[in-house]
Amino acid sequence: MSLFKARDWWSTTLGEKEEFDQGCLCVADVDNSGQDKIIVGSYMGYLRIFHPHPVKPGDDMQAEDLLLEVQLQEPILQVEVGKFVSGTEGLHLAVLHCRKLCVYAVSGTQGNVEHGNQYQIKLMYEHNLQRTACNMTYGPFGGVKGRDLICIQSMDGMLMLFEQESYAFGRFLPGFLLPGPLTYSSRTDSFITVSSCRQVESYKYQVLVFATDAEARQETVQQKRSSGKRLAVDWVLNIGEQALDICIVHFNQAVSSVFVLGERNLFCLKDNGQLRFMKKLDYSPSCFLPYCSVKEGTINTLVGNHSNVLNIYQDVTLKWAAQLPHVPVSVKVANIQNLKGVIVTLSENGHLQCSYLGTDPSFFQAPRIESKEVNYEEFNAEMKELQKIIREAMKTQDILPQSEKRRDLIVIAEVSPDLDAESKAIDSEVKAEVVPSVTVKVTVQSRVTAQKPNLSVCIQDPLAVTCDQFIFNDLEPDSSETVVLSVFLKGNFPPSELEGNCVVSCSTPTELNPEGIPKVAQCKFKLPLRLICFPAQPSKSANHKITIDTNKPPISFLTIFPDFADPSEDDQANVLGFQFLTGSKITLLASKTSQRYRIQSDQLEDLWLITKELTLRLEEHFKKQNCKDFACTFSGSIPLQEYFELIDRHFELRLNAEKFRELLSERAVQFRAIERRLLTRFKDKTPAPLQHLDTLLEGTFREVIALADAAEENQANMFQAFTKLKSATHLVIMLISLWQKLNADQIAIMEAAFLPLAEDTQELGWEETVDSAISSLLRTCLSKSSKEQALTLGGQLSMPKDTSRLKKNISLFCDRLAKGGRLSFSTESATQQVAAVPGGCSTIPESDLEERVVVPGSTATFTNHKHAAKQKSKPGLSEDAAEEAEKP
Repeated sequence: MSLFKARDWWSTTLGEKEEFDQGCLCVADVDNSGQDKIIVGSYMGYLRIFHPHPVKPGDDMQAEDLLLEVQLQEPILQVEVGKFVSGTEGLHLAVLHCRKLCVYAVSGTQGNVEHGNQYQIKLMYEHNLQRTACNMTYGPFGGVKGRDLICIQSMDGMLMLFEQESYAFGRFLPGFLLPGPLTYSSRTDSFITVSSCRQVESYKYQVLVFATDAEARQETVQQKRSSGKRLAVDWVLNIGEQALDICIVHFNQAVSSVFVLGERNLFCLKDNGQLRFMKKLDYSPSCFLPYCSVKEGTINTLVGNHSNVLNIYQDVTLKWAAQLPHVPVSVKVANIQNLKGVIVTLSENGHLQCSYLGTDPSFFQAPRIESKEVNYEEFNAEMKELQKIIREAMKTQDILPQSEKRRDLIVIAEVSPDLDAESKAIDSEVKAEVVPSVTVKVTVQSRVTAQKPNLSVCIQDPLAVTCDQFIFNDLEPDSSETVVLSVFLKGNFPPSELEGNCVVSCSTPTELNPEGIPKVAQCKFKLPLRLICFPAQPSKSANHKITIDTNKPPISFLTIFPDFADPSEDDQANVLGFQFLTGSKITLLASKTSQRYRIQSDQLEDLWLITKELTLRLEEHFKKQNCKDFACTFSGSIPLQEYFELIDRHFELRLNAEKFRELLSERAVQFRAIERRLLTRFKDKTPAPLQHLDTLLEGTFREVIALADAAEENQANMFQAFTKLKSATHLVIMLISLWQKLNADQIAIMEAAFLPLAEDTQELGWEETVDSAISSLLRTCLSKSSKEQALTLGGQLSMPKDTSRLKKNISLFCDRLAKGGRLSFSTESATQQVAAVPGGCSTIPESDLEERVVVPGSTATFTNHKHAAKQKSKPGLSEDAAEEAEKP
């Protein structure tokens, strides 16, 4: 709040329930009498002209202050005064309506009695507009002398120019979306506006004259050849925010400048669009007006804001702040009754005030509070009561009130336990004889009125659905809608997840918001394993094997895999084979003598879904038996070397994609250059030999098509490699969590670090994102000392040159976990528990690991054996020996 108020010189309130805006106020000598008048137009169609002359400052409006009040037929958008009538240099009044431009002559007749002079307006001419007007500007367009031309901006982006009584031409602004403020600079003979792209744009008047006529957009080819040029912008400046107003100032002692008032900043530009200075405003401005300063080389600016304060700046320095009784939407400076510099402000509800700056402080003083003795007993009783209320509130932990607990919108997805008898697969790329599908039934329930409910079913590729978008009619309260869809495998490679997500969105109307409040509900559903694989003969040999330890005796596969095992075959109780629709085989073995399960396959990524399904079914089986202490652990080697090979394969395809993009760019440039030469030859009046340019063009075209096909094939391979990488990443996360016995929060941190992206792109790839996330973990919760925590990661993520740094960080991440590191961002993580030292291999020295680089040929495995103390007496078993020991 300002200390000083704007001193009221004269004020009045215009009409009742009338609305005003920025263009509704104008101060000029409209009757050519040599004194300024205040012209005000309203959206109700009232035109008023005032000439205040109070007896003493602060007097109310007298009847003779209102020179003219006329109600026009249409709302008044803007009023301006200029030389708008041909044959005379007198000033006339231009009134802009939605579909009409009217120019009036204002004249006064000397009164013979005490009622004063009589004023009237006479219509000189009018223009009916074909488009809805937004605002207008005027000036000596093209450097004309002794007259002003008018330019009107329509709501659809057309500039309509009028040479006084006649219509000149119209031009459409390029790339137009919404109209912005418009003004004219006579110094550069150009129009300046702010587009919806939040850019200040300048258009030369001469360019508008010779540009294509806006009325002839459907011209023929012959007319196009004879028409003008395209409308080109003179200069552009991006200000990054929407503008409220633009003003051009030309003062003798100051440089010609363009002032732009933004939503949060005040910009001052040169005539060529260069920024002179800008002022960041810590309030929301409502209007502004630059005016002449007494100091040479500077410009004063009045800026009104929504806090009822009028600020006066000299360039960027705040010189004065005065309190106003209203929020101004327009401000002007006038010379009235020989009083120079009267500030005229207008509010949106019609409060018109003429004021001046002065030191009239506010004499308000806060009333003195009567002092009384403090009753400590009452304060203690009140404090205990408040603490009791706080304790009761903390016990319930209810964020929402009891009435809000009932969900208004519910979506339920039910997956059929059996596969479809007749497959619903469409355009599947799988080469199997039959591609199965499963039915998913989705029900949307609404307890309130739901407008335009929209259901989306999200499935990760290569899985697909028969229909993923559903739009329902409005749902009545306590009603529901049910849809049925089928899910199948479309791509010729296994997915990384067998989960789907249903999201329904709608709007529910309320009394305060009839259009509706948006509401969203979602649910996840799990797809059966039979959708992507079927029973097969177990294989004895495999390239990749992992062993899962449990604390319970092994369960027969006939019990936990009844949909895959055949009860008639007894050998399937301990050995079970799976085959994906894409051809890969996985074998599952249960030990007869120990509490272990082995999963083996030729591909590392294929182990993930079977391993996940095994652990989930084991947990579900023991949960039904009310066994709460069941746990799975992993004591083998983390297959980092095989995991690194998948990373290298994916990164290699990313490098190929970058090479294809560069080659395509080069061939495209070559193709366009040949086209230009051919066009030059064809346009030449004297035919010249083509010199095999047509052959070169055809060859280049074939190269472009071949490169595009190769890039498309590489893109498909890269997506397939990314899916395999995600499956292997899920497997590594599971093995590390079983190895280190991580809880749900720690597993969530690992998933956020290793699986940050749902899709992989050239701009932001998996390698650089994961490398940044793991580096952050190594410098925070897994740091060795406070010195590492002080290091900050900066810079923009970009595609690395190779994967050596990423593989080194992943190896270091596992080593830190092996040495007792904890994945926790809480303060309790400072006390780290020492984990068991992995057996079967020696630990990697941390200093050596940080200095050397992990190359693709090296091995980086981390094991965790329970009996670490027996390492010296009993060496670790080899893989072949372990296989023989685990054979059922």
